[in-house]
Amino acid sequence: MTMKKEYRVKKNTDFQAAFKKGKSFANRQFVVYSLKKPEQKHFRIGLSVSKKLGNAVMRNQIKRYIRQAFLEMENEIQNEYDYIIIARKPVTEMGLQEIKKSLTHVLKLSKVLKA
Repeated sequence: MTMKKEYRVKKNTDFQAAFKKGKSFANRQFVVYSLKKPEQKHFRIGLSVSKKLGNAVMRNQIKRYIRQAFLEMENEIQNEYDYIIIARKPVTEMGLQEIKKSLTHVLKLSKVLKA
């Protein structure tokens, strides 16, 4: 299953808004910016994976894992938010389940998971 287009943050202005106005939370693997958008019907995610983390194949795999983790957690995530996820170096050695666990941890810190 793939992530629908309307679930993605693509525009630079949307990224910048999340960086400026949103709240950020981090652990060793991820930085997550969350920006509340009350008019939104479902969450959107934007991904940032630096070239320092590896070649294109590695970066795309990381992005696929993050998207998949979000799809699996879809019901637990609050809908009226934009999330910007920035991957850090340790992610390169992680599998899907570890990435999901780490993302869940950061989202719990940011208090955006439904109780």
